[in-house]
Amino acid sequence: MSSSVQSGVLTLLHTACGAGVLAMPYAFRAFGLLAGGAILACCGASAMVGLVLQSHVAQYVPPRQASFFSLAQISNPELSVVFDCAIAVKCFGVGVSYLVVLGDLMPQLAGTVTAAPWLLDRNVQITFWTAAVIAPLCCMRHLHSLKYASMVAVAAVAYLGALVAARAAWPSPELERLRGPVSLGLPPGTSGGAMLSSFPIFVFAYTCHHNMFSIVNELRDNSLGACLRVVVAAIALAVALYATIGGAGYLTFGDHITGNIIAQYPPAPATTLGRAAIAVLVMLAFPLQCHPARASINHIWHYCVPSHTAAPSEASALIRGGSPPADAAEGPADEPAAVPLGPRRFAAITAALLIASYAVAVSVTSLARVLAVVGATGSTAISFILPGLFGYQLIGSESRADQLPPRTRFLRLLSLLLAAWGLVVMCAGLSAALLFDPTH
Repeated sequence: MSSSVQSGVLTLLHTACGAGVLAMPYAFRAFGLLAGGAILACCGASAMVGLVLQSHVAQYVPPRQASFFSLAQISNPELSVVFDCAIAVKCFGVGVSYLVVLGDLMPQLAGTVTAAPWLLDRNVQITFWTAAVIAPLCCMRHLHSLKYASMVAVAAVAYLGALVAARAAWPSPELERLRGPVSLGLPPGTSGGAMLSSFPIFVFAYTCHHNMFSIVNELRDNSLGACLRVVVAAIALAVALYATIGGAGYLTFGDHITGNIIAQYPPAPATTLGRAAIAVLVMLAFPLQCHPARASINHIWHYCVPSHTAAPSEASALIRGGSPPADAAEGPADEPAAVPLGPRRFAAITAALLIASYAVAVSVTSLARVLAVVGATGSTAISFILPGLFGYQLIGSESRADQLPPRTRFLRLLSLLLAAWGLVVMCAGLSAALLFDPTH
């Protein structure tokens, strides 16, 4: 069970670049091209700081046992289950939203090749693709098993970027008529409310921190240097993709851009292929939400249910590829023990997540406001607040405070600033979710 740096980059990039990429041009509308690009880069930098801190604090638990739960067992044992509840709810909600988007997209695509009413039914499409593609991928135990799925998904995002860039560079007469005013600086008359409602799109575009510890655990060489290479490469590529799609999309439609750029293009084979690429991206992104949700539910189960002696098969199959508990017991007494995830529990949690996600997705057509609140709280905690708290509490904890080297002091300061930034983002995200229409 090991993966390369390239595989880690693909997985992290795939986790970050979800269906939210469609709304990136809309985020530029409130800020203009230059300010929007600057905010996009700053949000990418803040996300990278969180991932860097995760790479550092992963060194404070036994090898290949890093998780929010194991770190909380060291720093805040009484809050460990609360952290995992936040991760589970956030990932479950995002996974459901992917199925809802799939139910909206696939009937449109099917309508280009057939008029059969049953094939145009959203519930039929959700059922088929969940059973045929999503469920088998969710049964993969390790993230690196999804590397080929991540390659396809990243290729889909790259195609969308190429499509948007080409349409901006060589617009058709019809697109020229659809274009509104384009602003380099802040658009005239832009309101604080418009900026507040668009700001979370930039911030949450890079949310991939829930899979970072799994990537660290599965890297063949999971030294700090290798982890940092994964982080820098993935975020740099994400910034490039978002800047291309966001900037070119805004240049194409200007002030007339909406929250789903692919829906604004006139019918054409290339546009239909772009919709198919988004459908593929959504399908392949669901397992990347299922994986951390399953791990967090297992941690909650382990915390709430009295533990018994594990069967050999369970003891050998540990969450996130950790070492057997016997190995952990050889370390210091305060090291967190690995949480076992045996085959039966793995199957039970996976089945429960799939069934619950499917049931919600076929029952509703929009969860926009609920998901906006979940994102503002869960995503902020996972991306900024928890990495900041863990970094401040753990980095340099092996030395006396007055003997810390400058680099360690800087990392601890950075951790505090990131946690504070997370609180600001949470307030902004909640305000945007509760005061404005999250569907844009």
